[in-house]
Amino acid sequence: MFSCTEPAQLLTSVQTAKLIGLKPQTLRVWRLQGKGPEYIRLGDSPKAPVRYFESDILDWLNNRRFSSTSEETESQRVA
Repeated sequence: MFSCTEPAQLLTSVQTAKLIGLKPQTLRVWRLQGKGPEYIRLGDSPKAPVRYFESDILDWLNNRRFSSTSEETESQRVA
């Protein structure tokens, strides 16, 4: 959860996609599917800009680290 006492870097979809090596369209699709890193919508309109906390992106990536394919498979069964 975001805390006002720590600095937070907000990234656009383009910046986020570049950071994780994807196209911005992939992030849009993931948002529709409920996948990918958590995001923030800056407004009430569905067309309002979306931003990502850099820390959420890094946490999301770290949760996808595996040392073997069997570890990855086991992780998918638990989820």
